[in-house]
Amino acid sequence: MLRVLLLISALSLLALGLLTVVRAPSYNTWKLAILAGEFGHWIVGLALIVGGLALAQLAVGGGGVMARAVTGATLLLAVGAGVLLLRPRWEAWRIAQDLPERLAARLGEAGLGAAELRGPVLERGRWWRWPAGGVPDGALTVKTHTFAHAGTAAELALDFYRPTRPREGAACIVVVHGGGWDGGDRAQLAEWNRIWAERGFAVAAISYRLAPAHPWPAQREDVLSALAWLKAHAGELGIARDNFVLLGRSAGGQIATATAYTANDPAIRAVASFYSPYDMAFVWSIARPDDVLNSVKLLTQYLGGPPEGAREALYASASPERLVRGPGPGLTPPTLLVHGVLDELVWHKHSERLDARLAEAGVPHHFLSLPWATHACDFNPHGPSGQLIDYAVRWLLAVAARPPVANPPAPSATPPSK
Repeated sequence: MLRVLLLISALSLLALGLLTVVRAPSYNTWKLAILAGEFGHWIVGLALIVGGLALAQLAVGGGGVMARAVTGATLLLAVGAGVLLLRPRWEAWRIAQDLPERLAARLGEAGLGAAELRGPVLERGRWWRWPAGGVPDGALTVKTHTFAHAGTAAELALDFYRPTRPREGAACIVVVHGGGWDGGDRAQLAEWNRIWAERGFAVAAISYRLAPAHPWPAQREDVLSALAWLKAHAGELGIARDNFVLLGRSAGGQIATATAYTANDPAIRAVASFYSPYDMAFVWSIARPDDVLNSVKLLTQYLGGPPEGAREALYASASPERLVRGPGPGLTPPTLLVHGVLDELVWHKHSERLDARLAEAGVPHHFLSLPWATHACDFNPHGPSGQLIDYAVRWLLAVAARPPVANPPAPSATPPSK
């Protein structure tokens, strides 16, 4: 019986580990892919236990040929599972080796010390280390403010995270949540907001009106309203009126980039977008009613139907890839893109296309592509994806702290060699 249980355990761990190399086939297995990719370095302990027990059985001997074959197979499966579960950690370490050089070449120098920029995954030879614990309770204040009225039934609010030790000249991060345009809320992944605030950056996590009751461009209008409110109350909030970084996830990334690229506002110094779509007509062209998200329904709710007739202009106005104008204050701000290659909810190709368009226009930007990662790869701030994202976002924030340059130099097409 123990042999059978160990075999089943090894098979289960191997199946979980395979989600770091192949796309999850369904919405429920997508959640397991997050577990494998961002927590696998913990789960690998189970593979070690299973493999150790199998090895002990082989050493003791006994049982027939079939029993020993099962035990040998269990050992091999456990080893394979362990290798796959450690793959994200290894890949993160590999990417980290030249990430500073790539960020400097494509976004510009950050002007920060190496000791401040380097997290555990970036320290050569020490990639297994786990960072210190989270933000202690009471270390910062979070206050909810109403910034706009959305009709008679609801108000739009933001949660403002005030840092206890604010950085001089630091940007205020405006966080736009995901949720397929018809769901989600500003409390999404709030641990990140607390981490940034503890490091001295003010954070405003905002609400916006949701589809289908409020189709595009209501969401852009709400982000602009939030920015206007933050500027009007900058003094009491302790932030600069001319330094904001928009940061969005999934649907929120589309909203953040489309807003930043069309706002004509030099106060938007940079934008970060995680695992988002950027050409809505392209999204429609590959959408199917039976896909994981029922994308046809989501787009119909958000944009009213297919990109035909009068809706063609509406689709274009919601498509950051079509809104890139070029570098400079009030034009297309420096951009950080993050996407997992194995994302089954939003195709990695979306970020590839915007990356190419930004490069063509000479806009400073960086595309952090994560080979093992899936949608919501920043769910664990301290996982392989989370540590790389944290590093890249801090670099972007440092770039945003510099005064805008009217005609910035074009970013390098390729990073310098090591």
